[in-house]
Amino acid sequence: MARDQLAVAARYLNLDEGLHEVLSRPKRQIIVNFPVVMDNGEVQVYEGYRVQHNTSRGPTKGGIRYHPDVDVDETTALAMWMTWKCAVVNIPYGGAKGSVKVDTKLLSKRELEKLTRRFASEINIIVGERSDIPAPDIGTNAQVMAWIMDTFSMQSGYTMPGVVTGKPIEMGGSQGRVEATGRGVVVAAGEAARMIGMDFNGARVVVQGFGNVGSIAARLAEEAGAIVVGVSDARGAIYNPKGLPIAELYSKYAGRDGGIIEYPDCEKITNEELLALDCDMLFPSAIAAQITAENAGNVKAKLVVEGANGPTTPDADHILSDKGIMVVPDVLANAGGVVVSYFEWVQDLQNFFWEEDEVNKKLERIMKHSFAQVYATMQQHKTDMRTAAYIIGVKRVADATVMRGIFP
Repeated sequence: MARDQLAVAARYLNLDEGLHEVLSRPKRQIIVNFPVVMDNGEVQVYEGYRVQHNTSRGPTKGGIRYHPDVDVDETTALAMWMTWKCAVVNIPYGGAKGSVKVDTKLLSKRELEKLTRRFASEINIIVGERSDIPAPDIGTNAQVMAWIMDTFSMQSGYTMPGVVTGKPIEMGGSQGRVEATGRGVVVAAGEAARMIGMDFNGARVVVQGFGNVGSIAARLAEEAGAIVVGVSDARGAIYNPKGLPIAELYSKYAGRDGGIIEYPDCEKITNEELLALDCDMLFPSAIAAQITAENAGNVKAKLVVEGANGPTTPDADHILSDKGIMVVPDVLANAGGVVVSYFEWVQDLQNFFWEEDEVNKKLERIMKHSFAQVYATMQQHKTDMRTAAYIIGVKRVADATVMRGIFP
């Protein structure tokens, strides 16, 4: 998917074949196999990856994912997407991604800490606050980032808050970082609704995924006047045409054994039925490849705003476009997280921190400006928003690569 999307943008830009080849490959891939002593005294060996895609516009940036199904190819694709995402919102980073093949549900907190610290030690030859800055992703959180920061600090002999973002506030984290991705999704949705003449107030919203991104996007959409009629988590999906109480779902049901499907005043539905609900906006905020050629024809939303990375396959993109459904792509819609990660990094480097209101205003300004640029490019080239975003992102990275030249 990542290479196909790059190829489409390259054709629009008449990209030189050699430059296209450079951008289609990662700069650096590290595969590590490392031992961890478990609580019972046994030794387990885990496989992990850190991929840096491009450094033409600055140090690389990207999350660390803990999941049993990760591999080096997926990690590389995610690193490439991060490059375009940073370029689309015009922050001075290239893309990176890290992952460890592990099911964290099987680990104690102490085992998770030991795994994290050992993995950080294995990749410290390429990670640093001026070279490659990790952040949380699926299976990781602020606590994991705190352990990574402490590991690097112990090895360097001084505190290095800028080596990761998404840290706890007490350790140099930024106000507004936890809500940033979901907030960016809602800002992008609001801009898209305005462009197609849809009133956000009263709009019916369906959110796939009720993790950090989906739950916050649902809450902020509700606060902005939308009615969230459908929500799903890993255990199932629920629907109520009159609206669901997002705050109650989050505080009483999310993250519990039964999940949100234990909420009584709703209809229990499948994930496929959720994606096909009659609604105004759909926020796919779970995992990749959820809207495919098989089910895209069933999507009834007027607007799809991607909270997850790669939730819509290229074949599905064509189907949605033919149906007249606007898709706000992941590299724009969910860029709020990396934007505020950038803010956190800047604050850490200068040891001067901003109020949450200032962070949110700066985020909103960047998201709206980036949306306007992508929308204008879409109209200029008479294409869809994803292709327009890639045209902008790839061009910025390609221009930087050409201007820097090839060493030596």
